[in-house]
Parts: sequence; C-alpha cells; structure tokens
Amino acid sequence: MKAITQDRYGSADVLELRDIPRPDPKPDEVLIRVHAAGVDQGVWHLMTGLPYLVRLGFGLTRPKIPVPGMDVAGVVEAIGPEVGDFMVGDPVFGTCTTGSFAEYSAARADRIAPLPPGLTFAQAAAIPVSASTALQGLRDHARLRAGQSVLITGASGGVGHFAVQLAKIFGADVTGVCGPAKQEMVRDLGADHAIDYTREDFTQGNARYDVIFDIASNRPVAQLRRALAPEGTLVIVGGEGGDRWIGGTHRQIGAMILSSFIPQNLKSFIAAERREDLLFLTGLIEAGRLRPVIDRIWPLSEAAAAIRHLAEGHARGKSVIEVIPEA
Repeated sequence: MKAITQDRYGSADVLELRDIPRPDPKPDEVLIRVHAAGVDQGVWHLMTGLPYLVRLGFGLTRPKIPVPGMDVAGVVEAIGPEVGDFMVGDPVFGTCTTGSFAEYSAARADRIAPLPPGLTFAQAAAIPVSASTALQGLRDHARLRAGQSVLITGASGGVGHFAVQLAKIFGADVTGVCGPAKQEMVRDLGADHAIDYTREDFTQGNARYDVIFDIASNRPVAQLRRALAPEGTLVIVGGEGGDRWIGGTHRQIGAMILSSFIPQNLKSFIAAERREDLLFLTGLIEAGRLRPVIDRIWPLSEAAAAIRHLAEGHARGKSVIEVIPEA
C-alpha cells in the first residue's frame, strides 16, 4: 500500500510517500480501507518529536509507528476474530493504531463507530480526536452547565470550533478568542461574543468567566486566572511554546499543583479514545446541532504541506487528508 512515512523525527521534510506492507489487524482490531484522515496538532508533535517528553512511549530516537495520523474514516476491509460489532464493508470513523496517512490502517474496534449519516468521509475524519477532546474537556473536566459563561481560546481551530458548538449545546454563554479573519466563522458556529486577540487582551478586562477552555496557547496561568471567576474552572488543552524538553507542559503541571491551594479549579487532561463519545457526537450531528468545519482537503501526496499549513496557524476548523477522492 501507499503511505506517508518517516524514519526519523524532524520537520515535514522527513515525510515520504512510499510503498509499505499493509498492517495486519490484531484479534480485537479491524483493517480499514482509508478514505480520509484528519490533521491535528498531535500529528505535528509526533512528527517532530517535540517536546522530547512526547517521545516517551512513542520512540526515543525514532517513531515506533512510522505512519502519521490518528483520525480515520473509511470502509472495513477485514476484521479480527474477536470483533463482533462490525462487518466487512461497513463505513466507519474513529482513531487508528497504525497511522491513518495510508491506504490501509488498523483500528481497535472499541475506538471506531459507524460513519455518521449524511457525512462524507472527509467530514467524518475531522471529528474523532478534535471533537472528542472538546467534548471531554467541557463535559467531563470543566463540567460546564447551562447558564455558565465560558471563554474558549483558539476558538477557530480543530478543537476550538467543536468546543464553541458544544458549549452552546450545553447552554453556556460562549466567548471565542481568535484572529480578526476568523471572527465571523466563530460567531456563525454559535459564539455569543468573539474577541480579536490582536486588538484586545481578555485577561486585562473586567469580565470573569465560570470556565476558561484554553486550547494550545502559551499564556501564563497567572494571566488566565485573572479572567477566571473566583471559584471558576480552567481547563488547559495542550500548549505550545516552552523548551524542547517539556514544551508547554510546565503550565499544566504548575496549574494542577497550584489548584490544591486555591479556590479556583485548574485542570489539564489527555483525551481518551472512546466509541461511546463518537456515538454521542454522532447523535448531535444527526440532530443538526454539531458540524465539522473543513478548512481544506489535501491529497495524500501533499500531507507534508497540510502539516505545514496547520503549524503556521492558517487552518480554520480542520484540515483533512483525502486518500480516496469522494465519488
């Protein structure tokens, strides 16, 4: 099969389109004929091996899994002997174990779900990692309730555009922080207010939020706390900047330690891969309450360009790699 592969950590220049063997699904896995794959910030981190902390469990000197990508949407090609929920030919989406920037990928059966009705494979591939992160962050960690106010940084990105929609679904008053060119998009997704970070510093104003959902930013926790209600909740999702060893994780670690000594609740988490969350999201999509926003669809041969586009902060919503063009 054809796949994007890397033999070492580095910039997008380390990626190559090659012919490699198909993966063999384990007993609890299915083999998926990949139609589309999502591009998220985690792809960049695992490609570069930065910060070095991410290499723990993924390969100290080179990637254990040479094919990038977790988000996947496609058709079941084969099933392991322990799989009873899917059949060959079923259209599915979810997260994979062997890398989704390829013509075939293996995925655990408990981490995929039937393709949401009415969605293309490209649209479905935009959902798993980003939407699950937004859902778990707001519902499970922030415990966002109707009537609360929530501020979402990175509101126009892969996780952020789902977070805006989910926060409105949960009944919150939503403020999205994004650049000037993305204000209209964030409002169209349901945000009650949009802040242009190039013109306004939300940490210096008088507004106080019950929840701050901080996505991949590098603001000091002390600044974020100034905009947080006295007993509010800050949830940090990822983070950029910092040094090459631990990157932005120093904010998460410091926040969780500090949380034990103050009335504000400071949290961070790593999203879990769960079929039940994919089914929950599917229900919202079927009801017309949630939709993925596709920034751009790239062919498999241009995966490196797609990752560069993401890293430069150009994406609105989610970029997607199309392996098999839609009919």
